[in-house]
Formats: sequence, structure tokens, C-alpha cells
Amino acid sequence: MSRIVVFGAAGKAGSRVVAEAAARGHEVTAVARDISRLGQLPDGVRAVAGDVTDPQTVAALAKDADALVLTVGGPDAGLYTDTVATAAAAVRALGPAGPRIVHMGGGASLLDADGVRLFDAPGFPEEFKPYAIGQIRALDAYRALADDVTWTYFSPPPVHFAPGERSGRYRTGLDSPVVGDDGQARISYEDYAAALVDEIENPRHLNRRFTVGY
Repeated sequence: MSRIVVFGAAGKAGSRVVAEAAARGHEVTAVARDISRLGQLPDGVRAVAGDVTDPQTVAALAKDADALVLTVGGPDAGLYTDTVATAAAAVRALGPAGPRIVHMGGGASLLDADGVRLFDAPGFPEEFKPYAIGQIRALDAYRALADDVTWTYFSPPPVHFAPGERSGRYRTGLDSPVVGDDGQARISYEDYAAALVDEIENPRHLNRRFTVGY
């Protein structure tokens, strides 16, 4: 059993990570700025009001955790790098006993068949650029960290990522989208959560990015 702290637990991805981890018997803390948005939590899950960019909150929760799961986002690109900096500082302060960071990243930094970032390809939607820029900067920030912080950056597919059903089946890749027979990369939030908790239970992507698809 792992002690898992999920920031952004009221969101589409975070709520499913909480449910998946709790169903497997992990000790889960669900963190949201407004805990009234968490709704009905699974039995045994602890609700905490907190901000992922607040050093005191993150440090206090990191102290008793095995994994910090960061499923936060918004149009402010600075939020993402602030999140990395705050979580990394909390982990570093704890030394070897510090938890691992698992960051729900973005798909815009994945590479197409020509090795070009999807963000840099023609036609990338303007409305998604603030989010994409923030997540790209977050990935760069993780890659620049010293090896005293253990992290995993987990990119969903760049387009077809939506609520659906949990099948428990998926395939993983590294820096390029995992595409199916139709040439599209897809995953449900439910199977993304399953893959994330699998990664916590069986670490395979330490200090690197990976992605997932059917």
C-alpha cells in the first residue's frame, strides 16, 4: 500500500486517480483548493483544502507521502512551473525519504512522425497554447532537476482524451503518441488513471516522460 496525495483531486483526471487508487487499497489524500468541489469521496479518502503552489501546504503533505500526484492546470502558463518548483522543493527538503512526483502532463510536447513537437506543427489551436506552453515549460523544468528529486511526467494523448470507461488495457510509449489502427492516439480518463496508479505501484519511468494510448 502506498500513501498517495492527489492535487487537483476535484478535476476530471484527479477525481479518477483518487477513485482508482482508493479502490486498490492505497491510502489516499484528495487535495483541492475548495473541498466542497470534491463531492462524495470513496471510503477512507481524506479531503484536504490546499494549493499546490503553497510551499507550506505541499511540504506538510509531502512529509507523509510516497507519491505526490499533480493533476492541476489552467490558462496561466506560470502555474505549471510554479507547481514543479514547489513540489520539487518539498521533496528535496525531505532527502532520500521524500516522495516521488507524478505529474499529469500535456500532449503538445509529444513528437510527430517527423520528430517535430505537436505544439510546433502547423495548425496548433491558439486557444490551447497557454496550457501547452505551461506544460512544455513544466517538462523542461523536470528535465533540468538534479537527481535528488524523483519524478515522472505522464502525457495523455494530444487530442482524444475524455471521460469514458475503464478497460484496464492500454499501451505505453515514451515521446511519441501511442496510436491505434485508425492512426489516432486515444485513452479514457479512467484508463489514464489506471495507468498512472500502475506506474506508482510498478515504477518503469523514473525521471522521464511517458505516454499512453490504446
